[in-house]
Amino acid sequence: MPPALVPLDLLPWSRHHLERVERALSLWVGDGAPAGLGDAMRYAVLDGGKRLRPLLVWAAFEAVQGMPVPPGDAPQGGAAAALRAACAVELIHAYSLVHDDMPCMDNDVLRRGKPTVHVQFGEAQALLAGDALQAFAFELLTPEDPLVPADVQARLCRQLARAAGSAGMAGGQAIDLASVGLALTEDQLRHMHRLKTGALLQASVMMGAACAHPGPVAQAALSDYGAALGLAFQVVDDILDVVADSATLGKTAGKDAASDKPTYVSLLGLDRAQAYARALLAQAQAALQASGLDDTRALAALADMVVNRSH
Repeated sequence: MPPALVPLDLLPWSRHHLERVERALSLWVGDGAPAGLGDAMRYAVLDGGKRLRPLLVWAAFEAVQGMPVPPGDAPQGGAAAALRAACAVELIHAYSLVHDDMPCMDNDVLRRGKPTVHVQFGEAQALLAGDALQAFAFELLTPEDPLVPADVQARLCRQLARAAGSAGMAGGQAIDLASVGLALTEDQLRHMHRLKTGALLQASVMMGAACAHPGPVAQAALSDYGAALGLAFQVVDDILDVVADSATLGKTAGKDAASDKPTYVSLLGLDRAQAYARALLAQAQAALQASGLDDTRALAALADMVVNRSH
């Protein structure tokens, strides 16, 4: 990081970008969906969540582009693609939570401090809402107007599909369900979490970068950053499941231990899990140093937030 850069104040930076994302999600999600489906979709997406994935999209886009995105309602060029990518990754994340919370999966009743979608709307409507959110994510990435070039559309769709499918989030969830009550090795646990949680976080970084066409050095470094960050997020999630309460988390605390799921805390113990999270943060920061990009302060601040968060 060049010494002339002053430390980034993450709060106003995040607020600026999230306001644009929230406006877009509020405008787009559930629009015209019949038979109450739109209400369930909007309930799943709006008014809650850290929005980490959209922020990673914006941070990576700005780092590669080399300049901040100014305030405004109609972003142009690569910023228009970044907005759609930021919303799309959040829709995939939201759909995964809807399905993960259902009785056939984790059977949870609390998410983001409110009843889960299947509790509020019923299981059938929750299943459909998740399906619709997943499909809509790819619709957002493929606008009919030339705002997003066709080659960028294809790249973004491929990155998101791979992160969400059997080679990513869905595959990781399958391993998770098959691992209940089993004693996994550290390598097996790491592989599961790189797919289940890490893949979509890494894709958020890479999709933001793709909107600004990174060079090979920056692309490789950002991929390393995203991989370290994604795994760190899950390690901290495992820690918080033990040390935080449900009111703080906005979801049911202690769920992993009650379900006899393997976690970093159950495998390594609390102290070693915390040390591993700090080591992953150092890996992420080192990757940014190796990127050759002039300003990676937002990405660095987001990594620090992930590891030091309390919920």
